[in-house]
Amino acid sequence: MNNKNNDIVGSGSHTYRWVDNWAKLPAGKQFGFTHSVAEDTQGRIHIHNTSIDSVAVFDADGKFIRSWGGDLFEGSAHGMQYSKENGEEFFYFADPGRRRVIKTTLDGKVLFQLEYPKESGVYANKDEYKPTNIAIAPNGDFYVADGYGLFYIHQYDKNAHYIRTIGKPGTGPGEFKCSHGVTIDSRSGKPLLLVADRQNVRLQYLTLDGKPLSIVNHDLLYPCHFDIRGTDLLIPDLYGRLTIFDKDNRLVTQLGENPGIEKAAGWPNVPHEQRLIGKFNSPHMAIWDRAGNIFCVEWISDGRVTKLQRVG
Repeated sequence: MNNKNNDIVGSGSHTYRWVDNWAKLPAGKQFGFTHSVAEDTQGRIHIHNTSIDSVAVFDADGKFIRSWGGDLFEGSAHGMQYSKENGEEFFYFADPGRRRVIKTTLDGKVLFQLEYPKESGVYANKDEYKPTNIAIAPNGDFYVADGYGLFYIHQYDKNAHYIRTIGKPGTGPGEFKCSHGVTIDSRSGKPLLLVADRQNVRLQYLTLDGKPLSIVNHDLLYPCHFDIRGTDLLIPDLYGRLTIFDKDNRLVTQLGENPGIEKAAGWPNVPHEQRLIGKFNSPHMAIWDRAGNIFCVEWISDGRVTKLQRVG
């Protein structure tokens, strides 16, 4: 790595110190593509990636604790959504390679597995279904975004019973072209379904029963997913930056911006000497931890995990 004088990014209350290669893997272990990141109630950071150590767990200082999931996910990692339900902690996984959704405990015990939603009537066969991310509503309903399949969003109740299918492929309101990320946004005081409509380069808001409401299409490049802290919305933008919007979805700041990186030879798998401190390559998911630090994982073949330590 180089560019070490540029380890401060952002401004004001959104100023961060870039902590490169935060996650310290033991000798003999190597990330695959790093897709998702989550924090649990003990402050441990979980990294979902395509290696045999598919869910790698680290303490707050980046020290490796354990890993699991190679038998479930190796080679096919994608969406990992943390959920706390009645005092217990769980993960929901969207697995596009094996065309399924899985709910597990934090140590990998499988609680249920959902195959493709035949009830929807929109699929000729299971191969058309490739789920990418999951959102969980306050009442326990969850929404599965078929971002790499036919782009629909499927709603289930807390017991994993199918409710409805939302949207369709296209470019109009309530239509999606790679419904890659999905979350529940309650910043307005009312929970709404928020979709990262990636290939349409926009965000879409819908009611929880799927009625289209509004579209956000500014200051975005290729939005992947979301995290929310207070009134701020964090958006990992695959083409080399993190974007933060305020409660009215006005731009606050963009972090680690790396213009044109998606056009670099071999992208996203650029050589290590081109992975610069202060510059993102291919952010796929990012979260705030309880202290307001940001953890970002990038879609790159041997993984990249960066901590932005809050200093503002």
